Amino acid sequence: MGPYELDEQTLQSLQARVGRIHLRQRLGMERVYEHRLFGQGRNFFHIENWRSLRPLIHVFLGLALLRGRSRRNARRIQVRHNHIPVAGLPAAFDGFTLLHITDLHLDMAPDFPHVLGAAVRAVDYDVCVLTGDYRAETFGSCQPALDGLRQVRTQLGKAVFGVLGNHDSIRMVPAMEEMGIRMLMNEHTVLEKDGQRIYLAGIDDPHYFRADNLEKAADTIPDDAVSILLSHSPEIYKSAAHADFNIFLCGHTHGGQVCLPGGIALVTNVSCRREFCKGAWRYLGMSGYTSAGSGACVADIRLNCPPEITLHHLHVG
Repeated sequence: MGPYELDEQTLQSLQARVGRIHLRQRLGMERVYEHRLFGQGRNFFHIENWRSLRPLIHVFLGLALLRGRSRRNARRIQVRHNHIPVAGLPAAFDGFTLLHITDLHLDMAPDFPHVLGAAVRAVDYDVCVLTGDYRAETFGSCQPALDGLRQVRTQLGKAVFGVLGNHDSIRMVPAMEEMGIRMLMNEHTVLEKDGQRIYLAGIDDPHYFRADNLEKAADTIPDDAVSILLSHSPEIYKSAAHADFNIFLCGHTHGGQVCLPGGIALVTNVSCRREFCKGAWRYLGMSGYTSAGSGACVADIRLNCPPEITLHHLHVG
């Protein structure tokens, strides 16, 4: 069966999950655009689709005697803590912690699932959120990434919610939900504790496929409710703020992945200002965080930009 041939059961499952038009559009865009280096999405140039870049990077790092160090760096996942004061946060959620994992690229190297699994096993949290890019390539088989994700999922003992990124196919959704990962495809869910509620919304990839729909995700969230948005990339932060989200969690940028000393990114691969491309930030009344991600893309290396998983601690503000 080819990469775009779906059995009838999977097709029906996907259609029931996201709707007929969304499914048709997403599969069509994957078929036509997923390999493209120029022109699709919010950026004109897409470095992740530059197939000849990987050997060039390894040659350069070898000449600079940095290849071994950069590969070791890619496996040294740091745990970062981000404390977020939230106006109107229900008292039951004071101290509530979200484990945020993004840009896993689990099939980039055979040991990536094991390294990430060991990192998440050691932390305490209430809910885990995944903000996309489970696959290393932007095309081809999804199975190696799903196999790696299944390994990691066994180490996540709490509820897990996720969204798709620009490397991911919508064909992955049924398998991910079978693992117990609730995918948010332009929709929201309710997190409840001691009879009090906050809302968690997620959108389909806004960067490359531009399949996001904030209106569908948020329209029925009560006006006075605290809400969190999961997005693969930070590029729609203005729209999210005007949609009255309190918190915006994303990734995609890898923090640059290969940076100059001091963490200055050479490339961010997004169409927004650099202040929104790594770490904590604010826009209007919304608190945002762009994670540097736990994995690596194009090549399994990192320089001056360690991989991370992030614990977001919510506090009454």
